[in-house]
Amino acid sequence: MGILTNIVAAEEDEFAAIGESLHPVEEWSGLERRDIDTAKIATLHCLLTGDELEQALYAYEPLYVGVEGAMVLRLADEVVDKLAALDEDALEQVGAELAATEEFEIEQWDADEVQDMVLELAELAQLAQSQEQILFVWIHPLLT
Repeated sequence: MGILTNIVAAEEDEFAAIGESLHPVEEWSGLERRDIDTAKIATLHCLLTGDELEQALYAYEPLYVGVEGAMVLRLADEVVDKLAALDEDALEQVGAELAATEEFEIEQWDADEVQDMVLELAELAQLAQSQEQILFVWIHPLLT
C-alpha cells in the first residue's frame, strides 16, 4: 500500500478542510507526490534545521486525521523559512543530501526527482510566505 501526498499553502485555520478534501492540490496551491511520509518530511526538517530525527518526528504529530485515513501535518515554520530563503545552489545541495538518506535510498528515489521536489517546495514556501499562509502536508493511504 502506498500513499499520496499533497503539500499545500493555506490559511492556518484550513487544516480540517484540507483533511476532508479528496485532492487538496485542486483547491489550494501545492504539489503532489507519492510516498512522501512523515519520516521523509522529518528527514527534510533535520537537513534544514540540524534537529535530531526524534525531535523532528515529534514536531509532525497530525493536526487532523480523517475517517478514510487521510492526515494533515503542518510543516514547521523554520523549515518553510529555510526553504524560502535558500538559493538554487543550496536547494540543489539539500536535494542531493536528501536523496542520499536512508528514507529515500530504500525506496530507490531518483536524485533528480528529489532535487526537483525540493525546488518545488521552495517555490511553494515563497508563495506561502508572500501570502502569509502555512504549508500543510496531506497524506492519504492508497489502496493497491
